[in-house]
This record gives sequence, structure tokens and C-alpha cells, in this order.
Amino acid sequence: MKLAFSLDKGSGARARFGLIVLQADETIEPEFARMLGAPGVALHHTRIRMAPNITTESLITMQAEIPLAAAMLPATRFDAVGYACTSGATVIGPENVETAVKAGCDCAHVSDPLSASIAALRQLGARKIAYISPYVETVTALMRARLSAAGLEVATFASFEESDDRIVSHISQADLLQAIVQITAKARVDAVFVSCTNLRVLDILAEAEALTGKPVVSSNTALAWHMCRLAGLGAMPIGPGRLLQRRAKEKG
Repeated sequence: MKLAFSLDKGSGARARFGLIVLQADETIEPEFARMLGAPGVALHHTRIRMAPNITTESLITMQAEIPLAAAMLPATRFDAVGYACTSGATVIGPENVETAVKAGCDCAHVSDPLSASIAALRQLGARKIAYISPYVETVTALMRARLSAAGLEVATFASFEESDDRIVSHISQADLLQAIVQITAKARVDAVFVSCTNLRVLDILAEAEALTGKPVVSSNTALAWHMCRLAGLGAMPIGPGRLLQRRAKEKG
């Protein structure tokens, strides 16, 4: 017997998101699952090849890989697709990232952690920021320049100076929390930006804000927030921290 059937909007009836994840990233997928895990919201992942050592040279090579990775997402229309590499977006450029993503898949909007973090910090009214990074100096210098060009003053800065992305995901949350507290101890800043999708910030975010008295924005919280904003979702994402809670209050 052949069964009759009808079609509906599928698992992404409310919103459908795509995420391009670095091969070495162990953090963003579990954090995004927690922030975007709501009925009617579908989140699809694809991986992009990436050399484990983060340098400006290795980052720029990803530009040619983005359309290939995006093409591995389901052949459907996405409300937003995120390219989940802060340093990659910095080196390649957000405009080039958007072009590359749209060359590989059908999506209404494209975001990246750099663009998302700038938008999030502006949303919080931040002008002077503390900036924490895991990257080597050649990468962090370019990122500080990008932030400055966007009108954000990096008042204080610190980095773990680790080039191997396979190690970054295992930097202890205790050390990361200590770094956030330490960098804000004597600096007058409006907010803290913790850059890199592979740093595990979500679990310590509320404590970091309580200890510093400042909003803390990570690459992952900013990207999730920005993709939801582009998709026109209300009361999303759900998570800790002033950025995500403010979103829920504004749209809930």
C-alpha cells in the first residue's frame, strides 16, 4: 500500500539555522545546542577543514573552503547561517565571508563572530572594552584594529598566545574566569569581549559578570544572539548573561 502524505515546514518551522564549524572546534556545538534548543528551531552543522595552527596565513586559506562546507548543509532555505570563526572572519573579512557562504547554500542572512560581537557590544552600549583572546599577536593585532575601526576602544587586552586550536578548547574554565577578573580589575571598561568560538565561556559567564560587574560577550553568545536577531526570533536565545537576558526581556 502506498501511503498518502502532506508536507509541512519540517523541523525548522520557527527558524532554520546553519553553522559552519572549524574542524578543531569542540565548544560551539554544545553551547549552541543549549542556547538555541527550542521547539521549531532547527540547527544544522557542517565542518570546515582548517590547519590546527592559527596564523593569518592558515586563516586566509579557509576562504576557498567556505563554499564547499556550506554546500554540505541540507539543500533548504536557511534563515541565517553562521561562519563560526572569529579570527577567520577578521582575516578574510565579513563581506567576503558572506559572499562565500551564499555561494554554497541558500540563506537569507549570514553572520560571523566578529560582526556579531561588534553588534552585540553596541547593543549593550559599550564603547571601551576589555578584550581577551587565545590567539598569537599577528592575529590579535588585526582583530584589535577591526574593533577600533568599528568604534570600539580596546582599553585593556590579554591573550593566552596559543596557536594550536586543539589546545584552546581545553584551556580551563577556572583560568579563563581568572583572566576575565584580572583584566577588568584596574581598567575602566563598559564590557568584556572574550574572542574565539573554541573557548568555553558559557558555563562561567554569569559568574564572570557577577565578579566584574560588567557584561561579558563571547564569540558564541554574540553569534547565537545575532543569528536570532537576523531571523527575527523573539525571546531567543535563552542563556546566561546580560546580552542574552536582555534579548529575552525585549522580545519575550
